[in-house]
Amino acid sequence: SRDQRGFEPVPRFTIYLIKPTRYDDEGYPLQWRRSMVPSNALACLVGIVRDALDRGVFKPEIDVELVAMDEIHSIVEPEAIADHIAARGGKGFIGFVGVQSNQFPRAVDLARRFRARGLPVCIGGFHVSGCLAMLKTMPPDMVEAQALGVSFFAGEAEDNRIDDVLRDAYAGALEPIYNHLARTPNLAGAPIPQLPLTELDKMYSSHACFDLGRGCPFECSFCTIINVQGRKSRFRTPDDLEKIIRANAAIGIDRFFLTDDNFARNAQWEAFCDRLIALRDQGFPVRLAIQVDTLAHKVKNFIPKCVAAGADQIFIGLENINSDSLEAVKKRQNRIEDYRAMFLAWKAYPVVITCGYILGFPNDSKESILRDVETIKRELPIDTVYLNYLTPLPGSEDHKRMVEAGEWIEPDLNKYDLSHRVTHHPRMSDAEWEEAYVAAHRSFYTFEHMERVLRRMIAFGSNKKLTTLHRLLVYREAVRLEGVAMLESGFGRIRRRRERRSGLPPENPLIFYPRNLLRTAVVWSRAAVTYARMRLMLRRLLRDPKRMDYRDSAMMAEGETVSLAAETRTTDYALRRGERVKASTAQG
Repeated sequence: SRDQRGFEPVPRFTIYLIKPTRYDDEGYPLQWRRSMVPSNALACLVGIVRDALDRGVFKPEIDVELVAMDEIHSIVEPEAIADHIAARGGKGFIGFVGVQSNQFPRAVDLARRFRARGLPVCIGGFHVSGCLAMLKTMPPDMVEAQALGVSFFAGEAEDNRIDDVLRDAYAGALEPIYNHLARTPNLAGAPIPQLPLTELDKMYSSHACFDLGRGCPFECSFCTIINVQGRKSRFRTPDDLEKIIRANAAIGIDRFFLTDDNFARNAQWEAFCDRLIALRDQGFPVRLAIQVDTLAHKVKNFIPKCVAAGADQIFIGLENINSDSLEAVKKRQNRIEDYRAMFLAWKAYPVVITCGYILGFPNDSKESILRDVETIKRELPIDTVYLNYLTPLPGSEDHKRMVEAGEWIEPDLNKYDLSHRVTHHPRMSDAEWEEAYVAAHRSFYTFEHMERVLRRMIAFGSNKKLTTLHRLLVYREAVRLEGVAMLESGFGRIRRRRERRSGLPPENPLIFYPRNLLRTAVVWSRAAVTYARMRLMLRRLLRDPKRMDYRDSAMMAEGETVSLAAETRTTDYALRRGERVKASTAQG
């Protein structure tokens, strides 16, 4: 058909890339007005699809619109999106990106509504990839999705693999499965990950994310990475890194979360750090949050170079402090005898350290878990801890073994977020395990221990006063007040009465709205009280004339006495302070 002027209409194609959220325990999508952590999977797919369009995957006359949405902070209305695609008078495609197991039920619920409007839908991410990589038969949840006409993408989308998906979607003929698990793509020179500013502005503290390497040489039985991204490491180049930094700087972003599971195992870590140091010298104020393992401090110059490159928040997979538990899950690279030395090596610099810690190894008991938490508090100078249930995630060796053995595992995928118990424990009852999780979190985030963390931070000479305080606040209150882990938390919870999990009816508005108004008021007031109390605590500690004299066992290297430790720490602090002043003067 022709328009009123007699011209053929322009062919239009609208691509929606959506990172779905999960449901909370009441069946409402977990959403915030401001979220905490950006999605690297979504950033990567945006870059990959933009590259495909730039390479001419479609004819020049086709008008293509690309929209990226992270549902953790963006409202996804399938009917409104379908109406938008129809209003453009063209075709559309819905790609669900980076879907984890706990997000798969939400993705399928949304896909059902998109399919009802005749739109092609494809789901990718770790759940699909992990199940296809490890299981002999497709699980029922994926079979159900395929019955709706949903397509699956397994593996990574670089090396132009997205081209076939886009062309098939435009033609209205998606394949049932695009399986690329057999070969991992090259990352050097691959399209750079970058989220649009419209998404980054919805973060609590606008920061982007990217990866510099994928794959892991280790064989932890609870890990899905080695079975989806492979055990052979692959890396981007320093030039790729500079492109990422400059592209984000152009839209005002200079804070980043490096999503590499272990940056210290990146063969080019030093070249990356040198490039970041050079960019900082050129006026790019890069700040990084990075993930490393417990052996990273043994890599020569690794810590000072990372700090010079802008790393000031460090995530370490501590996992457990019992060697037999680590051996049971094949995490043999963690050497508990090195833990304090490792943390002190990091604490020689102004960094905030968060440790991942897993509860529920076979030898754990409620008593041993609480005892170990007390040991961590007393003996290790970490700032915050991220507690997880030991979880057999689909795609891991643990999950495969349990499925093949016919052991009970939780059938509701929505609970596979590491904050819900999804198996039975050999030594603890279900109630004991859940009580241990709650009690461990409460034990670490007492005001007494948070004051100890702040005292250590001050005595170490760190300038991360408010960063440390804010991390303690959010890690404590996200679990205590909202029942979610910090990494999936945010500010300003959104609940929509009619947007609920499939099979659950809308609540009575006379109950829903007053209850949520009250709940919001309680959450904000209790968080405000905690924040005020911590600010007063920090203020008091900073005014203490003996604040630099504070010492405890976590701050002392093996064999040190308190007096020797005090002298050493004071000297180190003076030296570091002098170095920072000298560096600032030189740069000025």
